[in-house]
Amino acid sequence: MDRDEEMGHGDRSLLFIGDEDDDLEADRDGGSTPSSDPGSFSDRTDPSDDDDDAGAGGDDDDDGPKGTWPQSFRQSIDMMSVVPSPAMSTIIAASPNLTKLSNTIREGSSFFLRKVTTSSTLGREGSLPLTKPLLPPSLSQLSTTSQPPPPPVVGESTDSLAPLRPPAASQGEIPVVPSSACLKSSYIDLPPPSTKCGQKQAILNGLNVLCGVGILTTSYGIKQGGWFSLILLPLLGGCSCYTGLLLKKCIDSSPSIDTYPDIGQAAFGIYGRIFVSVVLYLELYASAVEYITLLGDSLASVFPSADLAFTGIYLNAHNLFAITMALAILPSVWLKNLSLLSYLSAGGVIATTTVIVCLFWVGIGEGVGFHPGGTALNMTHFPVALGLYGYCYSGHSVFPNIYSSMEQRSKFTFVLLFCFILVTVVYAGVAVTGFLMFGESTMSQFTLNMPQQYIPSKIAIWMTIINPYTKYALTLTPVALSIEEALPKRMQTYQVGMCVRTALVASTVVVALTFPYFALVMALLGSVFTMLVALILPCACYLSIKKGSTPLWEVVLCISIILLGILCACVGSYTSISQMISR
Repeated sequence: MDRDEEMGHGDRSLLFIGDEDDDLEADRDGGSTPSSDPGSFSDRTDPSDDDDDAGAGGDDDDDGPKGTWPQSFRQSIDMMSVVPSPAMSTIIAASPNLTKLSNTIREGSSFFLRKVTTSSTLGREGSLPLTKPLLPPSLSQLSTTSQPPPPPVVGESTDSLAPLRPPAASQGEIPVVPSSACLKSSYIDLPPPSTKCGQKQAILNGLNVLCGVGILTTSYGIKQGGWFSLILLPLLGGCSCYTGLLLKKCIDSSPSIDTYPDIGQAAFGIYGRIFVSVVLYLELYASAVEYITLLGDSLASVFPSADLAFTGIYLNAHNLFAITMALAILPSVWLKNLSLLSYLSAGGVIATTTVIVCLFWVGIGEGVGFHPGGTALNMTHFPVALGLYGYCYSGHSVFPNIYSSMEQRSKFTFVLLFCFILVTVVYAGVAVTGFLMFGESTMSQFTLNMPQQYIPSKIAIWMTIINPYTKYALTLTPVALSIEEALPKRMQTYQVGMCVRTALVASTVVVALTFPYFALVMALLGSVFTMLVALILPCACYLSIKKGSTPLWEVVLCISIILLGILCACVGSYTSISQMISR
């Protein structure tokens, strides 16, 4: 019997499962659950919530991981996974109010639908957007307000009473409580999917997390470290896969552990939770910086003559497009709910596959050809290759979410092994192919070397533009939520939230323009954050949680991986920083 059945509750993932057991989860966590709205921080503006928490003994020790910062981590990270787009009929059927307005849906757009249903569906959410709280009601409030109405007094007419929820399918079925994350959207109310994540869906999630922009720099890694640097791919891939399984064991050790910060708290207390969370958020912030750099480089290769000179300020093509794309992305960062945008992010696997096909197409079909060359080993720049290859396996922040959302968790080991083996083969194949095509002239992104006169080259470059454009908001939103969640209660408004997110976007542009070195910044990220998140922290947390029950060989293996991660982090970060300074 798996842990879900033992505890009598289902997973609370926004993307893959329904929230029919949120009431049970609320009871387990002390009467209140953190808000799962991916577009806002935890709800602390309602005095009734404070009273409930006080009545439940809401200190950190009693509530466990669910009562401490960050409470928004789970749902914001869930959105980075693949989800099937729900049919309009499913959306309409999920709400009686939307059912009544189905004719309006056919005649008008979802923007008008949101305006029509605001007062009936969201209640107090109809207030002015700049003064209303950023959060919807908590799940405990939703459970209270969504209870069936009391029996009417004899003689009282019930014709005017609107149904509060769809009728249950059967007498004994637990009524579905809609997730608070699905109650607020910039378009329409999205109901939670009704099923958990299957094995195939979990594989797609893992591939979508691992097959990112890191694949663009694998050929450059051979140029920096030589052909022998390719041995780092299976070495780092094997260690990362093993530490992913350690995270699974940590989650299985306690029913209160669902996410990476929960693991940090179980291992090292509240300070461990905070440290793990800060590291994960810094990694996401740095990835957003890389997206800005990638967008600037890619568009500058398409329009190399673009520049701007105004009042003594000169912007070259890279800087101009980096600022322009940041302004274009900014509205998507302001959204309070990114569920719809997460559907676009699900195309990450498709985008990566398209770029790989275009690379082989140019090499074989367009006559570029393959030209053997290069050095066997370059120890001077070998640490740069180490960081680049390490960044390719930076998906551990999402692995606990994928595992928690699986219907059959026993198959997670197969899912993880399959994903790591496949991406390692793909990374190695793309690295070898790209370097054989472009040799010592290989740039930080192999798409910049592809001749622009060929159609597959144009397709590849535009796919590398669309992919980070759709993922930027999803990557930066967890960082924004963590900051907003820590603000005082009086500052938890939509207006303040917009200011926080605008400042974050502006800061990523400033950092990207200050350090416009895509490959070196990625190598620094791989050396510092990936080694921490993928190698050091999983082993340290596992040894702490399983202390006294771990076999000697596993202790030795974990300590060896920790030492390897520390060595790679020190050497790789020093080399990357020194090369950035020299430029």
